Amino acid sequence: MADTYTPPAVWTWDKENGGQFASTNRPVAGPTHDKELPVGEHPFQLYSLATPNGVKVTVMFEELLEAGHDAEYDAWLIDIGKGDQFGSGFVEVNPNSKIPAMMDRSGPEPVRVFESASILVHLAERFGAFLPASGPARTEVLNWLFWLQGSAPYLGGGFGHFYAYAPEKFEYPINRFAMEAKRQLDVLDRELKDRRYLAGDEYTIADMATWPWYGSLVLGRTYNAAEFLSVHEYGNVLRWAKEIDARPAVQRGRMVNRQWGEPSEQLRERHAASDFQTATADKTGSAS
Repeated sequence: MADTYTPPAVWTWDKENGGQFASTNRPVAGPTHDKELPVGEHPFQLYSLATPNGVKVTVMFEELLEAGHDAEYDAWLIDIGKGDQFGSGFVEVNPNSKIPAMMDRSGPEPVRVFESASILVHLAERFGAFLPASGPARTEVLNWLFWLQGSAPYLGGGFGHFYAYAPEKFEYPINRFAMEAKRQLDVLDRELKDRRYLAGDEYTIADMATWPWYGSLVLGRTYNAAEFLSVHEYGNVLRWAKEIDARPAVQRGRMVNRQWGEPSEQLRERHAASDFQTATADKTGSAS
């Protein structure tokens, strides 16, 4: 390595040294401006963006609707590049200022739900779907859900940041997090050898949580890193990823709150099932 970095006695924040998404990060919490959140007509109000964590939840909503549940929702775009997550209304729903966040207005009192895994469990219990009610089967689903929550930051904030987004490329962190990303893919590949889905024969919230991260990675959609990580080595993960990718609800879910890619795949806000036919960016002229 070239120059060796010696940490100062006291760390200070350098606003200019944060890479591609520097504007989305700061060392303090709380709102930066007053801005109320919009509220639509449906019981569930989702405030999100089509990052992997956001896609988890929109896939869940679309899967619930596909299965016949009364889970209509409004999905409002939170543009993290513009700092929407630091508006006072959003911070009231999620004090951590991260997407996704949701207000459940289906009961006598509104309930705020933040953290993507918490939203998945909340909806699964609310509708009795995609999560066994009790016993070992439920525990196995939660095993993988919490595995994902602990593992994905190494893929996103670790490997993805240093490989794709950091202002400079450094060998040590890229190697360190590439090794961990491949180890995690190997964990999945070994488990999926004898299982159709992560927790067994049934499709669950564990798959919905994991697919936007690791499924997208092996399908070549994340960080442009499929060749670098030799994802062809993980045949069981590829089989699983392709099967889930073919689900109609997954195809719809990954479009919601999306503002990049093909205009026909960008549905910035979702308020009705018909929006997928009438309100995508190619229809409205709102493509980025």
